[in-house]
Amino acid sequence: MDRLRMRHSPEERRCLMTAKEYLSQAHHIDLRINSKLEQVKSLRSLAQKATATWSDVPMNGTRNISRMSDIITRMVDLQNEIDTDITGLLNLRQEIAAVIRHVDNHTYQTLLELRYLCFKSWDDIAAEMGYERRYILKVHDRAVQKVDTKRHIKTVENHIGA
Repeated sequence: MDRLRMRHSPEERRCLMTAKEYLSQAHHIDLRINSKLEQVKSLRSLAQKATATWSDVPMNGTRNISRMSDIITRMVDLQNEIDTDITGLLNLRQEIAAVIRHVDNHTYQTLLELRYLCFKSWDDIAAEMGYERRYILKVHDRAVQKVDTKRHIKTVENHIGA
């Protein structure tokens, strides 16, 4: 994958991904955002602990102030990363939704939306759609093949039109 990153632009990398990898990107970004939110929560808790120790410190509190400043700086940096990731996630979700809309089967569209935009488990999708899990997995394979075809055609059209 590192070679892929070095040699190709983000658009070219997307074209080289399998449909499943392409569709799964949003979930991976969502997981990273949640991880960073947990880190901010942990830093906030640490900052509260540092604040609580201030009342116990006699006169020289410069060490705690510096520590608090470091914690706040890390929180701000993480929050900026989260904001950037959220913007990227929203853009990617719009892109993925557009790709899914190009699939000409409504059952496939629904399944792909539930899996790759709502991040539902196979069991939840099966229950919601009223099918058995095994059948949903077979339908998913067919749906992903349609996405591959549609993405390939769209990519070719974009390059020809350019």
